[in-house]
Amino acid sequence: MTSDFFKYQAQTTPHPLAMTISHAEGSYIYDTNQKAYLDFVAGVSACSLGHRHPKVIEAIKNQLDKYLHVMVYGEYIQEPAVELTKLMASHLPKPLEKTYLTNSGTEAIDGALKLARRVTGRSEIIAAHHAYHGNTMGALSVMGFEERKQVFRPLIPDVKFITFNAQEELSQITTKTAAVILETIQGGAGFIEPKDGYLEKVRKQCDAVGALLILDEIQPGIGRTGKLFGFEHYNCVPDILVTGKGLGGGMPIGAFTSSSKYMDLLQDNPKLGHITTFGGHPVIAAAALATLKEITESNLMSQTLEKEALIRQHLKHPLITEIRGRGLMLAAITQSADITNEVVLKCKDEGLILFWLLFEPKAIRISPPLTISNDEIIKGCMIITRVLDSILV
Repeated sequence: MTSDFFKYQAQTTPHPLAMTISHAEGSYIYDTNQKAYLDFVAGVSACSLGHRHPKVIEAIKNQLDKYLHVMVYGEYIQEPAVELTKLMASHLPKPLEKTYLTNSGTEAIDGALKLARRVTGRSEIIAAHHAYHGNTMGALSVMGFEERKQVFRPLIPDVKFITFNAQEELSQITTKTAAVILETIQGGAGFIEPKDGYLEKVRKQCDAVGALLILDEIQPGIGRTGKLFGFEHYNCVPDILVTGKGLGGGMPIGAFTSSSKYMDLLQDNPKLGHITTFGGHPVIAAAALATLKEITESNLMSQTLEKEALIRQHLKHPLITEIRGRGLMLAAITQSADITNEVVLKCKDEGLILFWLLFEPKAIRISPPLTISNDEIIKGCMIITRVLDSILV
């Protein structure tokens, strides 16, 4: 299996972790040697309810007995997609009311960028340095990390970059700007939160010049920060909201949401302004609906903040300089990239799954399922501190 993995499946790095998976359940992933690994990553924030949550599995099985893909997106009325978008609207402030379902977060980003240009008739997009929004050509164009972009140029034109949290740069948002796109909490940069009312001030500047504000909630959305959407912490409602990852309960999904007035522009002039074959797939929409119901109807979101406090309490060590982020979207910053690499790899040997962040080499990603227990959190933190102790000696 290992040799076939490297021979036939395209790789994304020279040195993948290459663990052969047998099965997964709850907060654990098991390899083919039946070794259990406590999952502190949740598929990079995607498995909000852990692995194979009973309500998600039940929803998938029920839908399998009815129908799979039947028609390209938006032509037929399919109950799972309708109910999912209706439920999302019920938990969103006005004017966010109509959702376009996609196959992935990066496709949703591309759709949001297209919508902003369609609404405003402008071309300029402003993004943030060290931003990560995905890897399709549109999303790549608003990535704020040149090393990852340069070999794929030329990308889409008229993209400018500002520094996240630098309020003095907001004057660069002008009447030429179609949209400003920001992660509500910067992910790849090291889980950087907005400070001193930054998002409110971006919102105010966008309103002043007629630009749209796109907030990327692909990571912080769907309960991970203790509220359903990260922007709820910062008194800032976007014109276009992008979600994904945790919405699918372990299934692939993305979505962008805006007002009916704006979203309806994708219907005509030109027709098929955005189109996807498999977006809103009934099985995936059923899984997402079950996930969203469980998160909004349970106490998981309030528990998320309690679990954050528990992690901060039990993850104190001389080699950790700070813990960034909010809820269960946390990054433990060590003294060096070498220490972080050693922790991630040694913890894997000790039965704990951790991971890196894209642009901050000193960051250890800690983004477990929202369903993780307090005992599992303490167990994972003990493994991390034990490994750090072995490095410190």
